[in-house]
Amino acid sequence: MSIKKTLLALALSVGALGASAAGLDLSRYQLGANYALDTLGGMGLEASAVTYARDRNSLFFVGDEGLGVVEISLTGQTLGSMRFSGWPANSTHHDAEGLAYLGNGQLVVVDERPQDAHRFSYQAGGSINLANAQSVSFGGNAGNLGTEGISYDPRNGGSFVTVKQGSPQAVLAGGLNFATGASTMSALFNPALLGLASLSDVQTLASVDALAGTAAADHLLILSLESQRLVEVNRSGQVLSSLDLSGLTPQAIEGVTVDEKGIIYLVAEDSGFGNSRLIVLTPVPEPASVMLMLAGLGLLGWRARRR
Repeated sequence: MSIKKTLLALALSVGALGASAAGLDLSRYQLGANYALDTLGGMGLEASAVTYARDRNSLFFVGDEGLGVVEISLTGQTLGSMRFSGWPANSTHHDAEGLAYLGNGQLVVVDERPQDAHRFSYQAGGSINLANAQSVSFGGNAGNLGTEGISYDPRNGGSFVTVKQGSPQAVLAGGLNFATGASTMSALFNPALLGLASLSDVQTLASVDALAGTAAADHLLILSLESQRLVEVNRSGQVLSSLDLSGLTPQAIEGVTVDEKGIIYLVAEDSGFGNSRLIVLTPVPEPASVMLMLAGLGLLGWRARRR
């Protein structure tokens, strides 16, 4: 590896030091970037959920008008989109509020009110009639306070975590069998422990590389639009760290996801400002990590001068 490439790799590694065996520690996160998302004839407005696709190095998001799903780069550039050409008959408002990526182009979108999850294969430029997709119902009709988020945990054959907005709030975990339509989702803990005014999205941390094999891989990120907070919790509902989101944007933040480096991505709906937003949160490395990187940079600089 060249000196230049090695320096770059060291710099990038420090940017990913937000994760440790203890968890992400949200108190060390700060705003890294804020990007406007394309409106795409309305499909890109009212961004309500986002998910990270590691095998594509991209993000997918949906708007709660239920027009379709959009693939974007990690800097918010549109890569493609796929329209929803139809919804099941019991979908009265087409509230696409939850989104999870399963790998190999497979996505799951959740309709808030009937609390139904629909699985489909993404095809850029294509369309999908969700009435014909494999689907699982896991909660019954909850009106406008239904399921707001879903996240996939790829370990042990795969499972899901969902959050219900309110009246009452709920955090569920378990399996969704799209081949049979069966659900084993059940309450994970009492959401009152979180002290949040609403539950807007959830993200598992099982796919963060630095957490693999540790208890922190079981942790969850839970987003609250009304409280303007992001919290890291264990699966007993204990809040381990939190981040105040109120200063990031005046727009309503509704979706959260994370990549394998521990970088956090949020989406905010347009809220009358013209564009939805992609907000990137990056960790501030601990002083010891910074000193380690600087020592490495100094050594590499010395070697470069010796040549």
